[in-house]
Amino acid sequence: MAEVEEATLAELREVCRISGAGVPLPKSPLFSFFLSVLPNLTRTLFRIRYRGIDRIPRKGAVILAANHTSHIDPFAVICGARRRTHYLAKDGHFDKFITSIVMKTTGQIRTHRESGAADALSSASDVLDAGLAMGIFPEGTRSRRKEAPFLDFKGKTGIARLAASHPDVPVIPIAIMGARDVMAPGDKIIRFWKPVDVTFGRSITWNQWVVHPEGGAQDEESMRTIIDSNEDERRELMGVLYRQFTEQVIGTMAALGAP
Repeated sequence: MAEVEEATLAELREVCRISGAGVPLPKSPLFSFFLSVLPNLTRTLFRIRYRGIDRIPRKGAVILAANHTSHIDPFAVICGARRRTHYLAKDGHFDKFITSIVMKTTGQIRTHRESGAADALSSASDVLDAGLAMGIFPEGTRSRRKEAPFLDFKGKTGIARLAASHPDVPVIPIAIMGARDVMAPGDKIIRFWKPVDVTFGRSITWNQWVVHPEGGAQDEESMRTIIDSNEDERRELMGVLYRQFTEQVIGTMAALGAP
């Protein structure tokens, strides 16, 4: 790996920092009860199997990045992680009675489409600053494809921006297989009998990735170029790294078996 000064990594973090929204995280007094009951209930109702759950830190900030083909995906991740995990949920989920109860009970964060991605990332930054688990779907939304492959390898670079803003927070790629067979987009029926496999991969932080020869492959000189560039040049240079990080995370999800 390239040798990079700690001070340089700290400077890069500052230029990549995403300021928090400053809005208190939604309270979820029932979440502890929810976590004590839902995992066992889920395993009873669904044919769900987990691999690699020992790779999830029991405390501290973490980014849980999974593929997304079904409404059940967040619950599959939360039940495996057994941690208070926040997701950014579109405001439409809070306008319907049943889904609103679920969103509020589990402490999910309401986002508004008109406010844009920047506000959503600020809210996500608040979650990590609080030392909690942030669930994210790098593809940005559920896959609407009718048949495999469902993964969109380009995805959205929000996960990379969040990782760069919190460069020592582990990012764990997750592959969810079979969830679409249980409940595909638009389905009203949940097929409990269909098998679901969830695999948690090995974690990596932005600081590990950015200097790794098979990752960002940055050295002291190239990082100083980014830091010392003007705003437009820096945005372009970081954009390349953000895109590369995002596609590699999604590629890892595919390697773990994500369809």
